[in-house]
Amino acid sequence: MTLVAGVDSSTQSVKVVVRDAQTGRLVREARASHPEGTEVHPDHWWAALQQAMDGVLDDVSAMGVAAQQHGMVTLDSGGDVVRPALLWNDTRSASDAADLIAEWGGPEAWARAVGSVPVASFTVSKVRWLARSEPDLAARVSRVLLPHDWLTWKLAGCPVEATTDRGDVSGTGYWSPAAGDYRPDLIELAFGRVFDVPRVAAPCEVVGETSTGIALSPGTGDNMGAALGVGARPGDVVVSLGTSGTAFAVSDVPTSDPSGQVAGFADATGRFLPLVCTLNAARVLTATAAMLGIDLDEMTSLALTASPGSEGLVLLPYLDGERTPNLPNATGTLAGLTRDAMTPANLARASVEGMLCGLADAVDALRDQGVAPQRILLVGGAAANAAVQQIAATVFDVPVVVPEPGEYVADGAARQGAWALSGTSEPPSWEGSRALTLEPVPRPQVREAYAEAFAQVHGHLP
Repeated sequence: MTLVAGVDSSTQSVKVVVRDAQTGRLVREARASHPEGTEVHPDHWWAALQQAMDGVLDDVSAMGVAAQQHGMVTLDSGGDVVRPALLWNDTRSASDAADLIAEWGGPEAWARAVGSVPVASFTVSKVRWLARSEPDLAARVSRVLLPHDWLTWKLAGCPVEATTDRGDVSGTGYWSPAAGDYRPDLIELAFGRVFDVPRVAAPCEVVGETSTGIALSPGTGDNMGAALGVGARPGDVVVSLGTSGTAFAVSDVPTSDPSGQVAGFADATGRFLPLVCTLNAARVLTATAAMLGIDLDEMTSLALTASPGSEGLVLLPYLDGERTPNLPNATGTLAGLTRDAMTPANLARASVEGMLCGLADAVDALRDQGVAPQRILLVGGAAANAAVQQIAATVFDVPVVVPEPGEYVADGAARQGAWALSGTSEPPSWEGSRALTLEPVPRPQVREAYAEAFAQVHGHLP
């Protein structure tokens, strides 16, 4: 049996899975924690990965690394880290994103150039922030990598050439998915000069090996890894409920949305991955449970006792600002407060409805870019929550499929590793997991109330 490993280096932790390269059967797994914060020194990721890999990679032939998108890892000419990495959820570069949009001819020009309009999350906005706010540190920067690039580079022994993949690099804001090439003019616009960038490897290329002889595939971003891990196909929209919420679809053609709602990413297979990201997903539920003084299981049961629409109570769940819609400085709003509506059960349900309504808006934005959803694949930690599952069927208007819980990002990285070993034109077909299918039972009043609350607070529809 040939074994492959996949890594998911996320905001909060690192997960490693080992699977059978032919069938995808899980053999073993491990994990380790990452520190909190929106900036983290990459050495913490490396220490956690080494801890998670200890004793797990015996007899593994290949591995891939998927990691959180957009993070800015800065290296000097000697390969040392210049400053802690700014992560995707660090919003301090919001004004820099706005400046870059204005300086390069507006949103339409950016959408044409790189398929996406910069927001605070994107690497291009972060490098502008660095050049503007920390010029002495910026002067030391020789190379900028993404988190998965840096981890793959470390696993390969820090070679002269670093590599990335088209999926993750499409989230920098200075690489064009349509053209398949970097835009050094945009790097210079953002940073004042051009820094070294990693080579973009082919989707199934072997880019190096570890000191123990394990072949390394190119790796990818977490959303691209999840699409590969869950086996998303055209017609599927993946809605992922982790720290952030994402809605993305596999497409054969690139997208370009000047509104900035849909990021025109590439995927990990040679196709494209139009994606909408929200900053607030599973933590909305845990924050609500904490406010109610109960655990998540109790909050789930409580939410299911309330009626659809939560008797008019609406939560706009922008607890950490928001990326889509682009409201980096927004805060959460609880609307529709009446004496009858102010119950713990309604608040519990409103938190679930608010989280899912934001993602239903994201699916509608994908529709505007030509995506025709036939089913929703609901994944991520919060997808296993019974209240989330039942309420999702009232918010989305196509069947909702909930695969068995799994580490889909790490699974996608492992599948990419198996692909690199096989040398075939497409990734290997792995055994699918059992899934729960929920037929839609739309409650349009839920989304209508959400849209009305948004318009009242922010002056326009979401």
